[in-house]
Amino acid sequence: MQAFEAANHYFDQAARLLDLSDNIRTLLITPDREVRVEVVIEMDSGRLGNFLGYRVQHDNSRGPFKGGLRYHPAVDDDEARGLASLMTWKTAVVDVPFGGAKGGVNCDPTILSKGELERLTRRFTQKIHDVIGPVKDIPAPDMGTDAQVMAWIMNEYSKYSGFNPAVVTGKPVELHGSIGRESATGFGVALAVREMLGRTKRTVGGSTVAVQGFGNVGSHAARFLAKDGARIVAVADAHGGIQNPDGIDVEALASHVASTRKVGGFEGARPCSNEDVLLSDVDVLIPAALGGVFDKATAEAVRARMIVEGANGPTWPEADDVFNARGIPVVPDILANAGGVIVSYFEWVQNLQNFRWPLEQVRREQEQKMVDAFHDIFDISERMKLPMRTAAFYRAIARVGRAHALAGI
Repeated sequence: MQAFEAANHYFDQAARLLDLSDNIRTLLITPDREVRVEVVIEMDSGRLGNFLGYRVQHDNSRGPFKGGLRYHPAVDDDEARGLASLMTWKTAVVDVPFGGAKGGVNCDPTILSKGELERLTRRFTQKIHDVIGPVKDIPAPDMGTDAQVMAWIMNEYSKYSGFNPAVVTGKPVELHGSIGRESATGFGVALAVREMLGRTKRTVGGSTVAVQGFGNVGSHAARFLAKDGARIVAVADAHGGIQNPDGIDVEALASHVASTRKVGGFEGARPCSNEDVLLSDVDVLIPAALGGVFDKATAEAVRARMIVEGANGPTWPEADDVFNARGIPVVPDILANAGGVIVSYFEWVQNLQNFRWPLEQVRREQEQKMVDAFHDIFDISERMKLPMRTAAFYRAIARVGRAHALAGI
């Protein structure tokens, strides 16, 4: 099953409860626009580099298209289509006035020089500048991209449309970014863990946590949870994993990763495989890396008491069925990792106002949004006896469908 098919499978589970007509279902799942461009740059060696770039704009009934840009070898039109769809439902779940989009460039950013990355970014921006903008489509960082990439996009876009910092979010704070944006997704995941534990009469303090992926999302989630007293007992990245049943010093691990670029070799834990981390016997498992890590076999072997999805699309539908059958609650990606788009919304608002909020306000507003959305979805789940994923899609589809109906299809 591919990414877009999986997203539509989850859509259909909730749509059946809303008794949508076939025409409305087609309207809501069909992307509004799909762009594919060739991005040609001169490499440092003097040869030409040919890359494919994508931007899929799924739905803008509730506001401008919004979603990340990935630089990764797995980027293709189907992945962008599936993730753009998830962004539509994510923005609706947490009730921010955006639609959904996604895209990126098929490349391996780890083997590109900084100069090559800049040329690639500027050329890609030149190719899509007419379909993005502060009231059209607002990209943000995603896997393989960061604040520097957003700064290049903003600068290149300004050559066509003048000073418009709101064209992208996730920019450096020094270049009109928002304080708290870099850690926002991880903070949101930690909030989801806290609220889910609370609804099951437990606390973060004393809980055991395994984190698969120690990039921006996983590292910040681990930091916030450790600060609140959780014991982070296993961490993995693309190169392997580490375990320590007594708890891993997250700040020391972050320093180690900053210098070595991998969790392996950290002296405060023993090495293990990535699979060992996914199968850890813990209270909370956080998949925070690539999508599609849980298939049916892996789901049957998982020993965690709950799963909070930091990554986009980490669970294939057949695995989701296993988790539901086993009674393992899953806080879905369109809720759990929505902290990034919430603070992206705050950054966009600040840019439009030409005004900056302090960190305390950003965190307070983000926490309120996340907590309200979490309890709304949890209560729907309890009242209708649905998995939280189906409840989240149910809420999102109802909001998007209502926006279409009110505006006039």
